[in-house]
Amino acid sequence: MRNGKIGVTTENIFPVIKKFLYSDHEIFLRELVSNAVDATQKLKTLSSKGEAEGELGDLTIHVAVDEASKTLTITDRGIGMTMEEVDRYINQIAFSGAEEFMAKYKDQAIIGHFGLGFYSSFMVADKVEIFTQSFKSEAKSVHWSCNGSPEFEMEEMEEKLDRGTRIVLHISEDCAEYAQRTEIAKLLRKYCHFLPIAIAFGKKQEWKDGKYVDTEEWNIINDTNPLWMRKPSEISEEQYKAFYSDLYPMSEEPLFYIHLNIDYPFNLTGILYFPKLHSNFEIQKNKIQLYCNQVFVTDEVTGIVPEYLTLLHGVIDSPDIPLNVSRSYLQSDANVKKISSYITRKVADRLQELFNTMREDYEKKWDDLKIFIQYGILTDEKFAEKAANFMLLKSIEGKYYTPAEYVEKIKETQTDKDGFTIALYVDDIEGKNAFVEAAKAKGYDILEMNGQLDSHYIQYYESKNEKVRFVRVDSDVVENLIRKEERAAMSLSSEQQEIMRPVFESQMPTDAKIHYHVSFEAMSKDAAPVVITQNEFMRRMKDMAATSGGEMSRFYGEMPDNFTITVNGNHPIVLDILGEVEREYGDKLRTMGKKITAAEQEEHRFEETIKGKKSEELTPEERDMQEMLSKRITELRMERDSRLEEIGKANNKVRQIIDLALLSNGMLKGKNLTEFIQRSISLIE
Repeated sequence: MRNGKIGVTTENIFPVIKKFLYSDHEIFLRELVSNAVDATQKLKTLSSKGEAEGELGDLTIHVAVDEASKTLTITDRGIGMTMEEVDRYINQIAFSGAEEFMAKYKDQAIIGHFGLGFYSSFMVADKVEIFTQSFKSEAKSVHWSCNGSPEFEMEEMEEKLDRGTRIVLHISEDCAEYAQRTEIAKLLRKYCHFLPIAIAFGKKQEWKDGKYVDTEEWNIINDTNPLWMRKPSEISEEQYKAFYSDLYPMSEEPLFYIHLNIDYPFNLTGILYFPKLHSNFEIQKNKIQLYCNQVFVTDEVTGIVPEYLTLLHGVIDSPDIPLNVSRSYLQSDANVKKISSYITRKVADRLQELFNTMREDYEKKWDDLKIFIQYGILTDEKFAEKAANFMLLKSIEGKYYTPAEYVEKIKETQTDKDGFTIALYVDDIEGKNAFVEAAKAKGYDILEMNGQLDSHYIQYYESKNEKVRFVRVDSDVVENLIRKEERAAMSLSSEQQEIMRPVFESQMPTDAKIHYHVSFEAMSKDAAPVVITQNEFMRRMKDMAATSGGEMSRFYGEMPDNFTITVNGNHPIVLDILGEVEREYGDKLRTMGKKITAAEQEEHRFEETIKGKKSEELTPEERDMQEMLSKRITELRMERDSRLEEIGKANNKVRQIIDLALLSNGMLKGKNLTEFIQRSISLIE
């Protein structure tokens, strides 16, 4: 027996391993099984070259758990090791410190045939044993053991073992879960599901006599020839779907897939799926899995794929992906950008192919595809250029158009007096039905845009197409959505509008989070007497901020919503209300009007006398006169408006037509809705 110390210059290698190399204890199993696979593949290579004698036999790697003794055993029939090789690969890990070690080995693939990966086992084990027999016939079997300190024991064995290596981990108390069959099964599924050498985890079981019992058949836990390693021509649609189901059990069938296969200037294979997304939970749970030579590395693939494609599901496998020494994290590298660009191009080409050859099917899937494509357009300029040809807009009739097709369709009827083509849209067809019907009555076409990223996409499209504007149907009265040269005449004079403004303001809903503004418009007498609209710009900014997060979201989120109460100055009911107000106020209204007019005229004459003077050039007397005249007008208007508000509050018609507008917008709720119903009944009676 030989005793010695592992060749390290630090007091203990294991804190270094834990701190700098492995963030998760569970990675140890990936490393040990991967090493067993490497040893097996090397034997196959040597055998094919005639450098390994004899039959290879069964090359299955076996993983076994003994819950009673708290041991975990990984056994392979690979090349094995001689005592000299154990000494070189296991005992001689020389470095002066963690930083020096990382610098020394950052570009070296040292995790292959044992080496550093083996030492990850000490994160979970108090003691590790190696039993190994080299494929070289003259070599003796070797037993090596270590208890987690630099001290080790190594000896040649009298008994000659079977070719290969057996590693036995004596699991520590604080990692007892790794001596549980269920936990190891989970890790094997995660890290070893697609390794190229068969891995057996015990025997298959069957239900018999009220319990599960072992059968004679080994429980092979991996697919040694996964779908992404095969030629697309050899794979059926059903196989692609079955593979997706294997990757993401209980998930809905994907929309479609993209098979990646490139061997220059880098090697990369994989299959990406466009999933049906119904919640953020799905996005967080099901991610693209990154493999290196069929070994699972991570599902955090930012950098390998563009940000918008992280919404996709599937597998990417590349030996050229630069990993750190523990194979746990991506490193910055020129290949990463090349790979990302390739994937972007491949995805765009596939989408274009589907659009060109299967447009009907593509349109059926559009509602699910839209978020992927819009996200790509908004975050990747190169993708945006390609996507212009397969991005779709959906009308409320369920017809689909590319943006270019749609602009051409509406250009003749929906171009305003300034030459802007106006694309009208609605986010809630049922809730905004009154606005939709009003626009349809004008002969306008309307898009349905209710997606998470629609506001962002609209803003992007307008920035690239100066003569196109998107306008939501409820952002203004229908006469103003697409402004033409001709305007309807207003029945209300400017003086009458002044009278009616406080009347309607007196009946404004009170809500700390909503501000209402009264406006008068010349509309058709057949249109609604009152219409509630929300400014396109501010509403869009708030929508965009809501999905963007950060300071912008908080800023716009704290701002109140602003709505315009637009009074139809040509509607018979509004004209009736005006008549009622004038009668209720009586002669005093005309008298007050004359006083206000006289005060305004006097102010105008005075302003003419000081015309051309700056504020600081005015005499004290002139300033006093200016202030007095302004104050007088304000007081007269306040006196008049106060009385008009009293009259307005007592007018049920005003409240009724405002509530009808609120109701049509889905904004009449609670106590206000109850009062509206009661008022409606009393008006009928």
